[in-house]
Amino acid sequence: MVNALRGVLERHVAQGTAPGVVAAVGGTDSATEIVAVGDLAADAIVRIQSMTKPVLAVAALRLVQAGRLELDAPVDTWLPELAGRRVLRAPDAPLDDTVPADGPITVRHLLTNTSGYGMMTSPCPLQEAMVANRTQAGQEPVELGAQEWLEALADLPLAFQPGSGWRYHHSFGILGILLSRLVGGSLEQHLRVDLFEPLGMVDTGYTVPRDQAHRLPAAYRHDADGNLTQIEPAGEGFYVAPAPFDLSHAELVSTARDYAAFARMLAAGGRHDGEVVVEPDLLALMRTDQVPAAVKTPDSFFPGFWDGMGWGFGVCVQTSGPHAGRFGWSGGLGTDLRVDPDGSFLVLLTQVEMGPAVMGLFADAP
Repeated sequence: MVNALRGVLERHVAQGTAPGVVAAVGGTDSATEIVAVGDLAADAIVRIQSMTKPVLAVAALRLVQAGRLELDAPVDTWLPELAGRRVLRAPDAPLDDTVPADGPITVRHLLTNTSGYGMMTSPCPLQEAMVANRTQAGQEPVELGAQEWLEALADLPLAFQPGSGWRYHHSFGILGILLSRLVGGSLEQHLRVDLFEPLGMVDTGYTVPRDQAHRLPAAYRHDADGNLTQIEPAGEGFYVAPAPFDLSHAELVSTARDYAAFARMLAAGGRHDGEVVVEPDLLALMRTDQVPAAVKTPDSFFPGFWDGMGWGFGVCVQTSGPHAGRFGWSGGLGTDLRVDPDGSFLVLLTQVEMGPAVMGLFADAP
């Protein structure tokens, strides 16, 4: 397995998919092995972007099992900014063509991306408004601090009634702010004490400490000719501490070894060193499809996404095909997690914006 994986990584680096790739592979009955190829060091601290979503899902589920949070609790208990929502009559309707929400947004809606907030996949007034008020998601770091971002989002109507549609991303920014208010302080500190330190995730957080900035690699995208062009510098920029503002709604940095510890816990049924991190019934919800078929519309995400696919809590779930039961998620700068029903897992890290070349790497990985 490791030799085959190394061969795939070497081939993709040679053909220009990425300057370097780091992978972590293992299973519940085998040690984790780290494979680094090209210019990306084995201990690089990388921008994992949307691979933050599974981490936030686990953090929320730990608060559920502690009795501090309920899946069907209205979020406006902690986020009064989101009380009394208005909902567009249709996702592409004018912003003033709304009706009252027929119920509150719940924690479950956030975990399943069915809150009514999210990325609009085609031009419409709501998409234009999100661009204008800087809440539209993209590959670039967030432009607004958590409170300002939430207030800007709250100024906009929902695209659909909570629970009746699916749109990506923003629900997890809201979830991060909710968790920070629930724990009454820094979300990063809560994650560190409650999850990262117990799992040994020593290099995971919202920023890279300045004395470790040399471990943050540059980020790239492929230009129109297929050549790599740098979009974020190595060792500096947004992700180097101190944070410019409250990042409760933002995304983490991590390493292959750190994220492998998180993946191993998921693969082991929510356990780490004999201790329960996520209770089995809650992990079962996380790793099984929670989205009704009627919600899986072609316009909710990219074409073909729902083919044999579902969404649990913070992860996609393969519902059919040779890898049925596999779950995980990717990050927009070319990072990927997969956990299989047999207890094996794979973490792949590049720092290249997602596109055909990077998707080809993920598809080729054994």
